[in-house]
Amino acid sequence: MAFGIQLHRKIDHFTDTNETVKELKTLLRPEFGRYSGIIADMYLDHFLAVHFRNYSKTSLHHFAFHFYVYALLYYRHLPPRVKGFIFHFIFTNRLGKYATTEGLKQSLEIMTYHKVPALQPEKIIQFLETNRQTIENLCLTYFAEVILHFQHK
Repeated sequence: MAFGIQLHRKIDHFTDTNETVKELKTLLRPEFGRYSGIIADMYLDHFLAVHFRNYSKTSLHHFAFHFYVYALLYYRHLPPRVKGFIFHFIFTNRLGKYATTEGLKQSLEIMTYHKVPALQPEKIIQFLETNRQTIENLCLTYFAEVILHFQHK
């Protein structure tokens, strides 16, 4: 478990300094300002779910099921903030829902209600639909870069 946490932190650092992710945020900034980072993360999650089979030997459904089981098994070790939403996350199958635009919109609506009221889910989805090819290409480029970077470590 410690290895997984360390790897996650390294991926977060890589993402924060990655030029492709910076380009995605730059595309979003005129429309979404300071929320560009959150929206970029959501778009990355969406396209990872859409293309999950390209990056895993298992299906997204199978991966999500195992994630949920382990989240419950290790519930006592989760940070209090995560404990506050993990059951809703599991029961609504948030990981699986990221694969559809409607599921992404639902996740944005949940975030708007509970965490960031200034987000505008309709506008974020409309921007995605209008710029889908550009955003998807940036996300796929980032995924290739992160794989290349970490396969040697």
